[in-house]
Amino acid sequence: MIVNGKADEFVDWYDADGNIINASDGGIIYADGKYHWYGQALRPLPNGANGNGGQSTVTGVVMYASADLENWEYEGVILPCSDDPNNDLYPPMRFERPKIIYNDKTKKYVLWCHYVDYPGDHGERSGTADAGVAICDTVNGKYEWLGFCRPIDDNGYVRDCTVYKDNDGSAYFIFDRQETEWNRCQHIVKLSDDYLSFTNEYKRIETAFRREAAAIVYRRGYYYMLTSGLTSWRFNRAKYFRAKSLMGDWEDMGDPCVNDDEGTTFNSQTTFIFNVEGTDMYVHMAERHNTKNFLHCSYIWLPIDFHDDDTLSINYRESWNIK
Repeated sequence: MIVNGKADEFVDWYDADGNIINASDGGIIYADGKYHWYGQALRPLPNGANGNGGQSTVTGVVMYASADLENWEYEGVILPCSDDPNNDLYPPMRFERPKIIYNDKTKKYVLWCHYVDYPGDHGERSGTADAGVAICDTVNGKYEWLGFCRPIDDNGYVRDCTVYKDNDGSAYFIFDRQETEWNRCQHIVKLSDDYLSFTNEYKRIETAFRREAAAIVYRRGYYYMLTSGLTSWRFNRAKYFRAKSLMGDWEDMGDPCVNDDEGTTFNSQTTFIFNVEGTDMYVHMAERHNTKNFLHCSYIWLPIDFHDDDTLSINYRESWNIK
């Protein structure tokens, strides 16, 4: 059973060893007969201290595995921070919103993230607003850090990001590109065949102006993109878009959340969407960020309801059975 709790409370999830699952703003990838849940391990804060940088990591990206999406085994740190002050990964820093896809041609797992170097503060200089990439031969092995760069050109800062692998095997980096304080918009950039760099093919999604935290799913002829507004850690109203083509025109479909009276995406923010293997069920992963102590963020998983008119909606459930 998936337990989200009431829409205004924080609920800890635990792994098989009884430890709090700490996998912020990551995703799910199905491989080797298991679901692998990964995310950035945020910093626990001593003595109940407030925020103070808890949104960064001193550990890295971690991974858990499950056969049933309910019972999770800790698989360890797959992309660790470094103890070398001259290394890109010296902590505290951020592998913000890490996402993993598999390349069928190269047989490599590829991880992209929003990279922010020491001390983990967003900025505009190189190393504070970039796309970072790492690779591995196995889904749960140690990923090799390859570096960071900016898609399209150096004039656009990388903020929240995700990756999407299409049905034909091509892959795309989707990100909130910031050019000025007020000019922020979702962009889609096609990745190279090996998924390790950017091509010159990209799309600015004008309808998704000042939106972040994108997650994409394809179903029955439409691509759907769920997003959040720009209010930092404060919860806001979700909005989704749909298109017949990733590089085509995206239609603003409004708020997908049903009975969300306060317009806060049920006090959470979109993280990822994954399919339950062997079914037509898609799960919307969101996170209820706990700014008083980021170790105790809540993971809010809800099934997506698709309708005959090619729209979708999300209803809040305090608990539900995933199969």
